[in-house]
Amino acid sequence: MKNLGSQIETPRLLLRPSRLSDIPALFEFLGDKEAMCYTHVDETIAACRRRIAAYEWRRRRDGYAPWTVVRRDDAKIIGWGGLYDDPFEPGWGCEIGYFFRRDTWGRGYASELVAAALHRADNGLQLREVRAFAHLENAGSRKILEAAGFGIVRFVPEMNRLLFSRSRPENGTTL
Repeated sequence: MKNLGSQIETPRLLLRPSRLSDIPALFEFLGDKEAMCYTHVDETIAACRRRIAAYEWRRRRDGYAPWTVVRRDDAKIIGWGGLYDDPFEPGWGCEIGYFFRRDTWGRGYASELVAAALHRADNGLQLREVRAFAHLENAGSRKILEAAGFGIVRFVPEMNRLLFSRSRPENGTTL
């Protein structure tokens, strides 16, 4: 994994801040009701643009926000995710999330993104804890989080989701 300032290269992915020109490609899945069945769906491209802009504002404030996920072999935008403090549901601290095109599911991209984000959290940002949410029925997401060292804290009924948490390892090194 190479850290390129605000970008990170993993074996298969480029993780970089979102650009206005990314919005149409991001909306293809962030606006897809099936792809986003366990989370928020952007109803319009304007809503998607507002959401991405809010997170990019948080990047300038917090030093981190979800990245646009680009597949390195063909430069195609396939996802969006990473570390963030949610501007729409604040108060949970630093979270990790990941959202991908349906045609990329099951290929390990989310696990690769989570590993890179946790490496940044532990070694760059030195965050003591990272949290995540997963819908009860989203077995794939729960499996990714558990494999990355997250444990279930509790069920949050008002969100109909499980809250997960992962503390920074003692030596601060992941991967």
